[in-house]
Amino acid sequence: MRTYVALLHSIVLGPGRRVIMSDLKAMAEELGFSNARTLVATGNLVFEAQEQPIREIETRLEAGFVGAFGKSVDIIGRDAGAWLKLAAGNPFKDGKGSEVIVRVMRQPLDAAILTMLDKNRSSTERMAIVDGDLWIDFGGKASETRLLPALTTKRLGVGTLRNWNTVQGLAAMIDP
Repeated sequence: MRTYVALLHSIVLGPGRRVIMSDLKAMAEELGFSNARTLVATGNLVFEAQEQPIREIETRLEAGFVGAFGKSVDIIGRDAGAWLKLAAGNPFKDGKGSEVIVRVMRQPLDAAILTMLDKNRSSTERMAIVDGDLWIDFGGKASETRLLPALTTKRLGVGTLRNWNTVQGLAAMIDP
């Protein structure tokens, strides 16, 4: 058995309806994944499964999500080793945990994307691509920046944002 991390792009089902984490764990276990557990109520799932390609896990979880919750969402997966590598690769460990985010990507980003995003970046924001994932130190509230609205699936591809606190929390769950 291997440990995997799955990140849901959105847990909002509609006006006033969010996915309850106990329901998400139950969905994963109904799909045959074991020891499912979550971190905070934002769609972070850790579980065990037989070794298999990440894309197969993502596809199974996405189909299971539609069946359980009636909505399609993108789910990004990593095995434990890849997640620990992602966590170790944070280029902005000197930043505040809630102000440093990573956009975990399904397909790796090219470094050229930084040039495209640079026009939206303030002078205090830092960006880097590490192993295809986009790291940003907002140096303040992400909600108050022009950069955040530029981080769309249309521009960057399928991915989802997690702050440094969540990245570390998931790493601790898979590497106690």
